[in-house]
Amino acid sequence: METITFIGNGNMAFSIAQGLKHKYKIEVVGRNFKNLEIFEKNLGVQIDKHTLHGFDMSDKTIILCVKPANVEEVSQIIKGSARVIFSVLAGTSVEKLRTNLKPHAVVRTMPNLAASVGKSMTTLTGDTLFQAEAEELLGAIGATKWLGSEKEIDIATALAGSGPAYLALIAEALTDGAVKQGLKRDDAMAIMRGLFSGFGELIQNIHPALLKDGVMSAGGTTAAGYAALEQGNVRNACINAVEKAYKRATQL
Repeated sequence: METITFIGNGNMAFSIAQGLKHKYKIEVVGRNFKNLEIFEKNLGVQIDKHTLHGFDMSDKTIILCVKPANVEEVSQIIKGSARVIFSVLAGTSVEKLRTNLKPHAVVRTMPNLAASVGKSMTTLTGDTLFQAEAEELLGAIGATKWLGSEKEIDIATALAGSGPAYLALIAEALTDGAVKQGLKRDDAMAIMRGLFSGFGELIQNIHPALLKDGVMSAGGTTAAGYAALEQGNVRNACINAVEKAYKRATQL
């Protein structure tokens, strides 16, 4: 079984490892063994554990999951040249990773937290020689899309990488709206989850505008609710959210 080495043991590393653990041997490198043991326990499979100081990544396949601000620090305490680094660091350029970590190849990737249930939407760019390998590896945790430039993956980060947080806000707000009108919280949560599950299937093959038109009848309940969303400037807020997140990605 091929070994995949994670450098970093935060939420994203755990989510990806959840998706890969049945297909690959997992190796994790972190700051201390206590956190690595917790990672292993929660993952539910045995992993190889190492601390960062002096770790040799020569010829390894690395998934880099540290914070973007820590790239320089990490580069000073590990050694060796990785075969390839698949980086999940938002806004961290291929050039910066090459300069600091000196791998043989770099692919930038942007999964999201749905990786833990095999439903990530992962965007990729970088060394095209590793495109097929990147798509196969990250394909184990969901859908992938190879993009032609780093600018595009920064934009995609603002959409798919940050997107679960936006949708969580909408899900919570809609649930609160139902509770405000008198629906029990547990019932509202169950209905919201069913809504998102069904919508996730529909949106795969139907344009959003057509979905909306199919639900909205003249003078009906959906039209009234939709008008309230437009009045609240929800559409523009979503557009601005992607813009702000993209600009932030370029600053990291």
